[in-house]
Amino acid sequence: MSRHAREKSETGYYHVIVRGIGKQPLFEDLSDRRYYLMLLEKCSAATSVSVCAYCLMDNHVHLLVCDRSDALSLFMKKLGVSYSAYFNKKYERTGHLFQDRFLSEAINDDPYFLSVYRYILRNPQSASICAFDEYEWSSYRLYGNPESFVDTSLISKMLGSFERFHEFLTQVPEKEHIENDYSRLSDEKAKKLLKNVLGIENGFLLQSYEEAERDAAVRKLDSAGMSERQISRLTGIGRKIIHEILW
Repeated sequence: MSRHAREKSETGYYHVIVRGIGKQPLFEDLSDRRYYLMLLEKCSAATSVSVCAYCLMDNHVHLLVCDRSDALSLFMKKLGVSYSAYFNKKYERTGHLFQDRFLSEAINDDPYFLSVYRYILRNPQSASICAFDEYEWSSYRLYGNPESFVDTSLISKMLGSFERFHEFLTQVPEKEHIENDYSRLSDEKAKKLLKNVLGIENGFLLQSYEEAERDAAVRKLDSAGMSERQISRLTGIGRKIIHEILW
């Protein structure tokens, strides 16, 4: 089966997710997490892909990155290969460590950038691990730190002081449309939803709908569990339009 081309961001910013194969842990101890962060900094410097935020969970990692040189795939390859070699050698294992390709979601406007930023740093709290500001393995404490490899220049420009940044993270919107790697439906199931929810087999028919009818159909697909990316891919409606409808 051919792979879908990655959506290119108009701004250069992406939400990236990697997960352990079969949801297995990527980190067995604290030294593993430290090593991953060392590689993250090293690969960022080697490829000029800026890391704007990160959160290391047990079996998956969230990154918010800026790539203005089409180097994201190289950055992720260097990071994945280096960490897999380290992990497999340390724990005397063989085979793949990461599940499939990394997931990437283009971030094309400021509101979505802010939503993704908040989603990433709130991940430990959303998973009922601890409060977001108590979690050691996210970039929360690096906000505005000029000595860190994490580039917080854009979020700092948007929010200003650390107090305002913290306040922003405490706010929980009614709904944030963030791609979730664990709830994401397969395309096969998404196509079945098209038929079950809308009674159609060809999603491109939505392009001929009146605007109000089209928007209502998109919201139904969203409520049924389809991601923004899937709705856009199966209907041919632009990703930015889908996002605006759902917001």
